[in-house]
Amino acid sequence: MRPAIDLLAQVPDLPAGDVIDLGCGNGPVGPALALRFQGHSLIGVDNSPAMLLTAERTGAYDDLVNADAATWQPQSPPALIFTNALCHWLPDHAALFARLAGLLTENGMLAVQMPRQFAAPSHQVLRDVASLLFPDRFDYSTYKPPVVPPRAYAKMLAPLGDINLWETDYIQRLAAVDTGHPVRHFTQSTAMRPIAAKLDDKELARFVHAYDAALADHYPLEPDGSVLFPFKRLFFTLSV
Repeated sequence: MRPAIDLLAQVPDLPAGDVIDLGCGNGPVGPALALRFQGHSLIGVDNSPAMLLTAERTGAYDDLVNADAATWQPQSPPALIFTNALCHWLPDHAALFARLAGLLTENGMLAVQMPRQFAAPSHQVLRDVASLLFPDRFDYSTYKPPVVPPRAYAKMLAPLGDINLWETDYIQRLAAVDTGHPVRHFTQSTAMRPIAAKLDDKELARFVHAYDAALADHYPLEPDGSVLFPFKRLFFTLSV
């Protein structure tokens, strides 16, 4: 929740209109948004019905919408579109952010947080090991990270409105694990998933063994088995 709260802290008072939690998932940010923007209807949008069912149980949302964030359209211009750790999954950010900004009411705001960890060892090693062990399935020779450097977003967003843009390295302490490396346990539910989906059980075990070994060189264990893990995230608010 820390990145979401850090982003929320930079959102000022809003004009009339709905607050949209775009890519709300199971609703972790919903209660904070509802508390911060009392008097505004809070609408969660996600493409997973199972996630929306869980989000409904938070009691934070006035409405929940099953839709693809890339094509979603509001019923009326919202005051805020808040999107936390979603947009790195979506292509063509120039078109995406121009479209989302164009949906807002006058003086409305787009608030975005995205991980920018793709050049870090945690993610680079994923690609290196996959292409080394299974070159028939993984070719990253033309790979481009889905989130570009901050200056590129500053130029991209400048024609759309007033920008507040920053980047933060969060130094996380990952707890010791019984088997393997703590960083792998962190990435296996997110960045590792597209690779794991293309491997059978035997291949995946081979990949995990090699990935764990490579991570140990970049993220040495502390005496208690934990790891200090820097994780970079990019943020911006855009007022239109």
